[in-house]
Amino acid sequence: MLKFTLWLPLQLAISAADLAQPTASNQALETTTHYAAAQDTAFQRRSGVILPAKLNEQQIENLSVLGRVWGFVKYYHPVVAVGNYNMDAELFRVLPSVLGAPNEKTRSQLLSTWVTKFGEVPACKTCKEPAANTVRLQADLAWLNDQKQLGEALRTQLAYLRRNRNQGLHHYVSAAPRVGNPIFEHEVPYDFTDIPDAGLRLLALYRYWNMVEYFFPYRYAIGEDWQRVLPEFIPKLAAANTAEQYHLTLLTLIARLNDTHADIYQDKVLADYKGQFYAPARVRFVENKAVVTDFYDDNLGQASGLQKGDIIEKIEGVAVPALVKQLQPISPASNEPTQLRKIANLLLRGNTEQVQLQVNRNGQILPLQVTRYPANKLNLALNTGTPSPLLDPWRLLPNNIGYLSLGTLKNERLPSIMEAAGNTKGLVIDIRNYPAEFVVYNLLRYLLNKPEPFVKFSQPEVTYPGMFTNIGPLYVQPGRGKPYRGKVVILVNELTQSQAEFTTMALRTVPNATVVGSTTAGADGNISNIILPGNIPTVITGLGVYYPNGRETQRIGIVPDVEVKPTIQGIREGRDELLEKAVQLIEAS
Repeated sequence: MLKFTLWLPLQLAISAADLAQPTASNQALETTTHYAAAQDTAFQRRSGVILPAKLNEQQIENLSVLGRVWGFVKYYHPVVAVGNYNMDAELFRVLPSVLGAPNEKTRSQLLSTWVTKFGEVPACKTCKEPAANTVRLQADLAWLNDQKQLGEALRTQLAYLRRNRNQGLHHYVSAAPRVGNPIFEHEVPYDFTDIPDAGLRLLALYRYWNMVEYFFPYRYAIGEDWQRVLPEFIPKLAAANTAEQYHLTLLTLIARLNDTHADIYQDKVLADYKGQFYAPARVRFVENKAVVTDFYDDNLGQASGLQKGDIIEKIEGVAVPALVKQLQPISPASNEPTQLRKIANLLLRGNTEQVQLQVNRNGQILPLQVTRYPANKLNLALNTGTPSPLLDPWRLLPNNIGYLSLGTLKNERLPSIMEAAGNTKGLVIDIRNYPAEFVVYNLLRYLLNKPEPFVKFSQPEVTYPGMFTNIGPLYVQPGRGKPYRGKVVILVNELTQSQAEFTTMALRTVPNATVVGSTTAGADGNISNIILPGNIPTVITGLGVYYPNGRETQRIGIVPDVEVKPTIQGIREGRDELLEKAVQLIEAS
């Protein structure tokens, strides 16, 4: 699992997203509330909702509209925002009647009555549309005018609520101070079971779908209409009546974001499904084949009979392409190289201590039975590109070329390292890993001769859910001394993710710098944590990240200036072909 941190340091962040201050229109509400939401515990253990064995089209439509209206009221209504209502409980109270509505008219009447119960919405004098040039992404609220979904009275109610939405603090969401990504709060984990009842499973869908709908900065880059995903997953989650089905269905939903950050982490049910034992060999997709590239333990790897450069063709008699197709729906990723990275980590994992393989070694087909081991016997950190913490981040290569790996670099080492690098012909900065520390600003001080813009952001507007506004650009600054004069080459690949991509964007501003390697993970921006019923932890990218000219990074990743990928032959020969190319570029400069 990759490490995730708020990688935009508070003292250097340029966000206007400090916690919103309450306005006069809802100050009174905030001072009188006692957070009744926390006191409403009627559904603390179960929802009591019973769904039919198979939902018909009318029921799916009813539940889809309910999910949209419930989320809209949750994030827009001023009374809900101050904590006067437990929105989970309010959902379970209205759900049975809406489920049984025979048509749109009855459904709209039920929902209109339900919206009315939350109380009068005071007129908002500060609810204005932001200037067009400040908006990165508009709220997706066209459905509020859809006569097939909503009756006239309900459309009028919701349109009024949009114009007079909450403008103060919010019980369920806030903006991270001085950063701006959403912090989801007061969401009950329902951690008493791995398989919540039908109502709680629908709540999981509604909770997640609306968080994405209103607070995911890359909603437009998902690759499909998110509105259509809601009705698709209603029958799937309704039918997911075992722990494994429920967790896998949620993982499949999460994968539809096409966001490498988005996954389910530290989940026992999924860990049991994927397997508790690992072969000692690390596999990557090289030249579109599953290739052994390294070992999690050298002794166990040698004993396995596998060799670096072996092509895995079949696992337990199943061809690797078929396994890839099977694993794709439950392997969330922003792009294909990163999805294959995740799938490669699963191929040799399982619940038996032995696995039967068919490998291709230099054209010779070999059957091998390989022993698998528990995770605590192996160095699985190799999957993130993280080198041993004992490995020195700095070394001098032949021909007076410096090499710096960010995977173990600490800020305190930078002065001595950059002094040692001062007279080198060139510097290779390896970010095929996750940086050990946030070094962007300190490192760039040694490399720049003038301030350079390198990134701008989009952040969600808590007081206008679904809308994202532009902030930035952010600059990296030179130090007081003379900048480094040698050629700088940055190494990246599919392991370069999030903070590593952010660091690469900054390093790209160095004069005459060259990025070498292959497409990165395409998931840049601070993460926001989400908890789903059954105590299932997941995240989304919560802050949009772009180049200063607005060019995208999400899903696209950092596109290298010079594309170089490992080859099977190079792996067999123990070569680092990206590093070789970097040295070649420096020597030619």
